[in-house]
Amino acid sequence: MTVVGPFGLSVRDQALEADVQAGLTAVEEGLLEATKSEVPFITEAAQHLVRAGGKRFRPLLVMLASQFGDPYAPGVVPSAVVVELTHLATLYHDDVMDEADVRRGVDSANQRWGNSVAVLTGDFLFARASYILADLGPEAVRIQAEAFERLVTGQILETAGPTEGRDPVDHYLDVLGGKTGSLVAVACRFGAMMSGADETVVDVLTQYGERLGVAFQLADDVLDIASDSHESGKTPGTDLREGIPTLPVLRLRERVARLGLAEDIALSELLDSDLTDDARHAEALTRLRAHPALEQARRDTVRYAEEARAALAPLPECDAKASLIELCDLVVHRAG
Repeated sequence: MTVVGPFGLSVRDQALEADVQAGLTAVEEGLLEATKSEVPFITEAAQHLVRAGGKRFRPLLVMLASQFGDPYAPGVVPSAVVVELTHLATLYHDDVMDEADVRRGVDSANQRWGNSVAVLTGDFLFARASYILADLGPEAVRIQAEAFERLVTGQILETAGPTEGRDPVDHYLDVLGGKTGSLVAVACRFGAMMSGADETVVDVLTQYGERLGVAFQLADDVLDIASDSHESGKTPGTDLREGIPTLPVLRLRERVARLGLAEDIALSELLDSDLTDDARHAEALTRLRAHPALEQARRDTVRYAEEARAALAPLPECDAKASLIELCDLVVHRAG
């Protein structure tokens, strides 16, 4: 049994391990090639997050999904590069919107070079992803365009907030489906599609990716509260400090509306206060870690991970399917 990639997936079959490792290595080379420019400064900025590392979660899914067809098909690795470039581009933009100082344990691009360079570097990565995508055919372009529209729509909906009368939790889950689920679904879809897998297999893996993507983000929400050292390189409680209402906070507010308990109201008021103060921020983290709202968010994470696992049921039993199931377990473990 060998651990593959920073995400910690254990692969028991040597042939599958070799295919996945070779694919991820090729993706890494493809990312570096795609982020080169004739202008050295652009290369430095574009490769900033590539060289900082990351879980390469989406390329891993492309490689595993390709096992249901021909994993050596010529479109598999380029499609993984496209998906990861798109993801990286969104990180540059997210850090500007969130005014983040750190990403993956290094200075964020906006912290290092300013907002304008960070935004334009993200645009550069989108352009390079589109360039590669053009060689994969019009269907691939359409799929990526639809996913990108969903991703942007999710970001806008998050910024705008729920409309009057809309349940905030339902709104938030829809946001995550767009912001995160859409691109993870494309990773699975591209892997299967580029490998020539049957259309029914492509559909199954797309549904799996959508649910797994939401579970993955929900696990991040839990980790932001519960973990002492955040996997993404962010300081614990970053979302709290920035006033971003992730699922644990939304579950707390839901409980306040339903039960009206004094201690819940007090915690909600604390979370709505100025958490740039270190002492107040530490108190908020400590109290939320011990609150039932965090456990409810964990249960939500498990639910989406189980839905992802259930979506795989029609697929034939094989090592690739076992690895996809294990990813569901790993996501739940992260939130544990």
